[in-house]
Amino acid sequence: MRVLIVTSGSMGDVAPYTGLGARLQEAGHEVTIATHAPFRETVERAGPAFEPLPGDLRATLTHAIGGLNARALARQFTLARPLIAALSPGIVAAVESARPRVLLLSTMVAPLGYQVADAYGLRRAGVFLQPVYPTREFAPVLLGGRSLGPWGNLAAGWATFRAAESLYASPIRELRRDLGLPQAPLPTLRKKQEWAAPTFHGFSPTVVRRPGDWPSQLRVAGYWWPATDPAWRPPENLEAFLAAGPAPVSIGFGSMAPGQGERLGEIAVAAARRAGVRAVLQAGWSGLAAGAGGTAGAGGTAGAGGTAGLGGSRGLGASQGLRAPSGPGTPRVRWTSCGPETSREPGMPRGLSAMC
Repeated sequence: MRVLIVTSGSMGDVAPYTGLGARLQEAGHEVTIATHAPFRETVERAGPAFEPLPGDLRATLTHAIGGLNARALARQFTLARPLIAALSPGIVAAVESARPRVLLLSTMVAPLGYQVADAYGLRRAGVFLQPVYPTREFAPVLLGGRSLGPWGNLAAGWATFRAAESLYASPIRELRRDLGLPQAPLPTLRKKQEWAAPTFHGFSPTVVRRPGDWPSQLRVAGYWWPATDPAWRPPENLEAFLAAGPAPVSIGFGSMAPGQGERLGEIAVAAARRAGVRAVLQAGWSGLAAGAGGTAGAGGTAGAGGTAGLGGSRGLGASQGLRAPSGPGTPRVRWTSCGPETSREPGMPRGLSAMC
């Protein structure tokens, strides 16, 4: 079966789907992942074919406001509007190229992908990485998840849900017009499309229990660990650092705080010194580096894939500029099933069951 996975965002929004895609390939399916051009190598190294989507979240995030609050969320929504508007033609182009029978959609692309699935008569399902549907059991993850009480959690959840939905209103109208689909109010479309197929969530129920007030179509499948590269080995200087003392702490911020690597690096170095531990810094999109707190190796700061080894209380004899990959290939992962595939929907590919 030909399967197209569509996702948009940062490395954390792409890497899990390389694991899902690899598992689907092991089950005998032909898998393509459509996402932004900077992740082509990450996808192809894992095995699935690649289709490009327009846009690059990294440039957008440089203008974001830090924190998990209403002001930061409003700013994120403002920045997301042009990115969301540009996704529709990319999703259509990916479907035209890959010719899938099944469309698997991440959180950010799902409202648009549902329209494309309707136009092309495709089976579809959500494959979400976060519990975004409102619940009484915790507050919206976009606001930090701190409980506001059962009814406060639910009210905040629906308010956030509606605010996010507004980002898609105009793009959905334009997309349905371009696809020759009849117009309909968003609530009507949501009710029809979201419950037409299950939405699988790629996190562990041990970490976040499935809310008891969620509709039955919302399922928690377990983590989709990123695909691994069996040929990858650590650089020699990283291996030497690891062998020279106790196991270090790994410090990284992923796609958060672009351009703030120097400031965050100073904090990380100070924390490692205070805790008396060795540490490995992963540069990520912030460009995290040991800076003046350690002794830089000849390579300097390695950029998005770099690491810096910190000697903790023994002195920060940093080994910076190591090319440890920040995506699939690190670390080695062993698949473990959470249970049998008892919930597979007719017409959906095997491999969507728990992998946690």
